[in-house]
Order: sequence, then C-alpha cells, then structure tokens
Amino acid sequence: MHHIAIIGAGISGVTSAYALAKQGHAVTVIDRLRYCAMETSYANGGQLSACNAEVWNSTSTVLKGMRWMLRRDAPLLVNPSPSWHKYSWMAEFVRHIGNYRENTLRTTRLAIEARQHLYKMAEDEGIDFDLETRGILHVFHDRKSFEAGRRVNALLREGGLERHEVTPAEARDIEPTLTTECYGGFYTPSDATGDIHKFTRGLAQACERKGVRFLMDTEVTDISALEQGHRLTIRQASTEHLDADAVIVCAGTASRRFASMLGDRVNIYPVKGYSITVNLEDEQSIAGAPWVSLLDEEAKIVTSRLGRNRFRVAGTAEFNGYNKDIRADRILPLTNWVHRHFPQVDTSRVIPWTGLRPMMPDMMPRVKAGRRPGVFYNTGHGHLGWTLSPITAQMLVDEIARSGARTQVAVAA
Repeated sequence: MHHIAIIGAGISGVTSAYALAKQGHAVTVIDRLRYCAMETSYANGGQLSACNAEVWNSTSTVLKGMRWMLRRDAPLLVNPSPSWHKYSWMAEFVRHIGNYRENTLRTTRLAIEARQHLYKMAEDEGIDFDLETRGILHVFHDRKSFEAGRRVNALLREGGLERHEVTPAEARDIEPTLTTECYGGFYTPSDATGDIHKFTRGLAQACERKGVRFLMDTEVTDISALEQGHRLTIRQASTEHLDADAVIVCAGTASRRFASMLGDRVNIYPVKGYSITVNLEDEQSIAGAPWVSLLDEEAKIVTSRLGRNRFRVAGTAEFNGYNKDIRADRILPLTNWVHRHFPQVDTSRVIPWTGLRPMMPDMMPRVKAGRRPGVFYNTGHGHLGWTLSPITAQMLVDEIARSGARTQVAVAA
C-alpha cells in the first residue's frame, strides 16, 4: 500500500481516488474548495457522449471560428486581446489538424469503454445521478452540415460506435417534443445523460467509505521532492505539510500551474462553457421538455433531462483566459434556443452557470508519469471530462503499476 496525494476533487480526481482505493492504496484528495465537484464538474451539459468524440482540430473548425469572430452570440468566441498562452496554444492546436482522424478514433474507443466503468461504479455504490439511457439525437438544419455530419458519422462508426442516420420524421418519433423542422440527424442509442455533480458527490462518499481522506478548503502552495516521495505544503487555517509516496495532478485548468511547479509541461488552456438549468415547475413545462438528449449542430447546444423537474441546456466555447464571469449575452442564446424549439417550457426560473474546460491543443487527455519519480497526471479532458474520466482513472492505475514495476527492476539491477 502506498500513500497517494491527489490534487483536485472534480470528476477526474474523484474517479482516480476511487480506482486507486480499490487497489488498496491510501489516498488523500486535496482541493481548495469546500466541497467536491464545485467547478467544471458542477453543471455541465450532462451528456455521456461517445457521439461527441470528434476532436475539434480541423480546418472547418478554424474557418468557422474566424467567421464568428465578430458575433457576440457565436457558438465559438475568441477574446482578441493579446495573450502569449492563448495564441501559442492555438498555433499548437492548428499543428494537430493532421492528427484529427487518429485522435477522433482513439477518443471514440475510449468513450465507449468508459461507459461500462461508470455504470459499474454507480451500480456497485448505489449512486443516484438522474441517469437517462435514452440515447443522444444529433440534429442538423441544412444539407451542407448534414453531409459533413455523414463523414464524421462514418469515422465514429469506424471507431465502434453504434450511430445511425434518421429522417426528420424519425427524429420526431425519437423525441416527440421536437416540433421544429430539421434536415436530418444521427441517433446514438447507447449514449446517456445524467447529473455530473450528483455522480461525483456520490462517488466521493463511496471513496470515504473505502478510507479515502478529503482535505477540502485546502490550498497546495508547494511540492518538494524527498529522498523517497514528496512533501506538499498545504494551507488551511495554517501552513502544514503532507508527505506522500506519489502525487497525482487532477486539477483541471490549474493543472498547468502544478505541472510547472513539478518541472513538467501540460499545456492546458481554459475553454469556457455556459449552461442553464431550467426548473420545470408546471405540468406544461414538464410535458414540453425533451427526455432524449439533443445536440443541435447549428447552435452547438446540448441538452439533458435531469429527472422530472430539471432541464439542462449547455453550449458555447469561449477563449477568454481564466475569466469565470457569467455573461448575459452568452446565456441569452441558450434561453432563446429553448424559447424557439420548446415554447411550452417556462424559462422564468433559469439558473445560469459557467465553467472552464481543461483543454489540451490536441484535445486528448493526459494520463502519464511526470519527470520526477512518483508524479502522475490525469487531466486535460476538455469537453469530455465526465465521458472519459472512468476509463482514464483505470489508465492511471495501470500507469502507476507500470511505474512501480520499472522502479523494482531498476532497484534489482
């Protein structure tokens, strides 16, 4: 048994803690906030979506971003103010366009495999998180985008995903509340939705039952190497030290800062997203909101039904640094989208939210060992944090085991 310190109590940190505790490790999770899953793992789109595994590194994405530069309500918005990190990250993003096919296939396969890990966690620990296994319906409003969607669909199917074309009539049969016209769509029956916050909090409670310790309201200010292991300087009411055999960085957008502290480069940029949670408080709204999860290609908006009385609508990507302001002009398109497509839903009780996606330039999560012995990363999941976290937690366990085996071989030699 080793003592492992995990920095970050979001979805990647808690799934990592759970997987390691099941292997018999002593685990301490450290987070600067009072509760688990209070930032990017709080109110995302709610989709467990292998169908959304396409990486963004494509020429079409770059061209769309350039066309949208002057639209304040655009699905993709870039703050043009100078920032070396932002523009160097974008240059690296463009360099990975050549890896689009390979990375999309790999992400698809990871997302499919991750499902069973997540369902088993929930079943084993009795976690109620408003799971809906009704699939995800991806709708297109014009022929050009639908034809582009066909090419993506072929790639996702090559990766092993069950996903098929549907006509407008078939789309309405799948989700009867969808009354607005569409050109066509694609349906992924094996995808699902749920409440990431409820899942993460429930899994954290399961971790505690397995002996995991959570240090909340705790800042990590320094990490220094010991002869064996690491010493973390932590600050609560006072400054203290915590010694651990290994350190795992699962700190979302803060992972870049911790990696620099540890002598590594993890080039995460915070890509901002927004959501609204619509409280369904009358029977008309309850009946008028969709149960099947939707992905609107034109608006880049996703939806999830969270139980009988909540409807989550999320979207947009904003390159604006570490800014967490909730902008009214970014929330309004989400509310307007509900008005346009589901007019029976009352939006007078809407809760707005924003979060920062930890995104690598190649759109691939980083599960790897650091330069220092005993340092590991499980971070950079971008827009698929919840979808991929169950499988990357297992990958982390394997990486730690391999690292231990290499150390034993080196000592024996």
